[in-house]
Parts: sequence; C-alpha cells; structure tokens
Amino acid sequence: MSSTAVPHTSTSEWTDRQLLYALEEVVEKELNRHLSVAKDWMPHQYVPWSEGRDFDGPLEGAAWAPEQSKVTAVGRTALVVNLLTEDNLPSYHHEIASLFGRDGAWGNWVHRWTAEEGRHGIVMRDYLLTSRAVDPDELERLRMAHMSEGFESDNQHSMLHSVAYVAFQELATRVSHRNTGHQSGDPVCDRMLARIATDENLHMIFYRNLLRAAFEIAPDLTMRAVRDVVTNFRMPGHGMPGFERAAARIALGGVYNLRIHHDDVIQPVLRFLKALQIDGLGPEGLRAQEELGTYLNGLDDQARKFDERLEARQARLAARAEEAGRPAA
Repeated sequence: MSSTAVPHTSTSEWTDRQLLYALEEVVEKELNRHLSVAKDWMPHQYVPWSEGRDFDGPLEGAAWAPEQSKVTAVGRTALVVNLLTEDNLPSYHHEIASLFGRDGAWGNWVHRWTAEEGRHGIVMRDYLLTSRAVDPDELERLRMAHMSEGFESDNQHSMLHSVAYVAFQELATRVSHRNTGHQSGDPVCDRMLARIATDENLHMIFYRNLLRAAFEIAPDLTMRAVRDVVTNFRMPGHGMPGFERAAARIALGGVYNLRIHHDDVIQPVLRFLKALQIDGLGPEGLRAQEELGTYLNGLDDQARKFDERLEARQARLAARAEEAGRPAA
C-alpha cells in the first residue's frame, strides 16, 4: 500500500460479516500462495531420540535432575512458556473458527493453520522430554493448570481485531522461538526452533497481507483495530501460572523484551502497512492513527529505559564476576 489516499469508507457501511465476505477472495489468494511456498516437514526428524531413556515411575527409570539438561536457564524458562502457549491450540482453533467460519477459503485456512501449528507442540514436547531439557513433572503440572483455566482472547471485538492481533502475534511468536533457540545453548534445540520459526513467519505473512487488504477496503475500521491491538497487546500465554516471573527472566535473557517487541515486531508490521502514512481517513480513523503514533513514541521511551536498566544490570554482574574471578553470567 502506498502513502497515497485510499477511498474513504464510513465505519457504518461495514459489518463484521460483510468484511468477512469482502476478504474471502484475498484469503483464497493468500492461502494458495502459502501452500505454494510452505514446505512439509517431519517433527520426529528434529528430535534426538538416541538420547532418550525411561523416567522414574511405572517403568522404573531415572528421575529428572537439572544437571541432565543441556539447555541454559533462560532457555528452559522460554521453552516451557513457548510450549505451554502451543498447548492451547484447541482453544485458538475454537476462537478463529468461531470468528472466521469453517467453510470456504476461510475454513480451509483455519484447518490448514491448525494442522501446521500442531507440529510445533509435538516436536517441542518430544525434544524436551527426550533430551531431558526441563523437569517433566513440572511441565505436566503447568500444562494441566494452564489448559484447565482455558483461554479467552483479548480480541473478541470483531473478526478484524482478530486478524490484526495475529498479524503481530505470529511475528512475536517467530521472534520468541528464534531467540529462544539462540539462547538455548543447544544446537539441536536451535535447529528445531528455527524450523518452527519458519512456519510462524509464513503465518505472519498471511495475516499481514490480509490486514493490508482490509486497509484498502475499510481503512477507518482497520486503523481502529490496529490501534486497539497494538496498544493493548499481550502474548497468548499471559494467563499461564507464573507468567509474569517467567516473562521477566525471558526479558532479561534477551529472548523477548520491550526493545525486541518495539523494534522487531510492532515496527516491521506497521512499516509494511504504512499505517502511520495512510491519508484519506475519516475522523475516527485519523484519531486512531494519531493515538497509535503517540503510543509508539511512549513504547520506544519505555524500551529505552529498559535498555538502560539492562545495561546497568549487566555491568553490575560483570563487576561481581570479575571480583570473584569467574566469567559474567
């Protein structure tokens, strides 16, 4: 989309159902494009099965111990959060199937997306258990607690809010998986998460392109949805037990934090959409655009303050390590 004026469409002229139908051809086009570039892959090929052995319990194997893990501490935290997020796939499918429908191109995409996402939980759990990367008992207790609570989307306003949310969330998930692999300390883990991240990137492209088409059809409504999603963004795993503590460790470990969120997730999607350059908007769209710009400036300030605190923390840790005669953490 260029920065030239787009045809103005009053928000009163579009219902959610009408937009769903209006975007159907775009969904079909994007689904066909996705299928032409997506590559099938086998989760079992990314798991080090030869490292597997029985756990304690009915099979009387060896209990898990932290020293058995090849993965760094921040890697373990991020892997558990990422897997618990993937575990809620049934709820995510219900959410998008309810909003997008199960018929036609929308339904075909919903089912294809769900099938591809299913691989992620499979390969991650197989890797974690086979390599003894994390405590399997704690992992299962957290899974039960998280899924027993269920999942309710923050973006039930409309189909358009859901499209806007996943355009950003899929990229956030890709970045989180990729950085987790880099910080894991295990090349096998890094390769596995890189494969998952490739899927997430393709999913992001699908939704991002759909969102661009929505801007062309209903710019005011779409701008409001983007404003709502960006200013209230939360990762889908926010309701899991201990999420705040885990998120803090992940942020300090360089997996996902305010700077990464601003620079590597929010800004790339908005630049692609040229969301802050679109003109020809009505009063509601203009107000949403202005509020979005104001929020981004504040988010950048928050990220800068986080960077400063992180740098100061790392300097303190380095000084302490030097005094103790050991490498900094």
